[in-house]
Amino acid sequence: MRNSQREVENRVAFLRRALAESGAQGFVYGNSGGKDSVLVGILCKRACENTVGVIMPCHAARNFGVDMDDGRAVADRYDIETRIVDLTATRGTLLDTIGQAALMDTALVNIAPRLRMTTLYAIAASENRLVVGTGNRSESYMGYFTKWGDGACDVNPIGDMTVTEVYALLRYLGAPQAILDKAPSAGLFEGQTDEAEMGVTYAAIDHFLETGKATEQDHAIISRNHTRSGHKRRLPLCYTDDLIL
Repeated sequence: MRNSQREVENRVAFLRRALAESGAQGFVYGNSGGKDSVLVGILCKRACENTVGVIMPCHAARNFGVDMDDGRAVADRYDIETRIVDLTATRGTLLDTIGQAALMDTALVNIAPRLRMTTLYAIAASENRLVVGTGNRSESYMGYFTKWGDGACDVNPIGDMTVTEVYALLRYLGAPQAILDKAPSAGLFEGQTDEAEMGVTYAAIDHFLETGKATEQDHAIISRNHTRSGHKRRLPLCYTDDLIL
């Protein structure tokens, strides 16, 4: 079992070192009102006073409701500067330009995470900040993130943590009960939850990651998703002579 106090201290030190080595002056991250962004926000704030969390609603109604409410509440609780950037109109303009009818559902839902990351990098470049990632180990293994969207960042202080470990550290840090009780969701469309979309629970994923064990059905889902999403976890393929057959 991890030592929670040491985990927080080490991750804060990691963020401070990344900031010092980069020459940046602060952090910026996407404040979605979810468990991962809450933990990242707390760690960033402890590492550097100059931390900004950006709430970026985009089209989905829950973005303007529970997600925004939770994001604001957590930011107030931990004294994190908050900005709100509504990307709904930007998404609409892009769809009008491309032609929504030409896009598959997967392409449509991935637009919002990529617009959000574009926003974060624009702010980071203008204000000399590092973009801090909010993805965890469980999501990464399953490929449950958007390539060049929420999967992009300069530094990630929780990328090695399973969802189970994220919740444990949030409890140690006294996160609001509403965050701990909230069903994990990317908030990309109405009624969406991570576990329903993947077809397997985070508890089962985390158990597999820690022990290598899973039911036959869960193992099939986990293995299939991990294999199919391999391209998301590696750098782009570049030509080299040794790739010639």
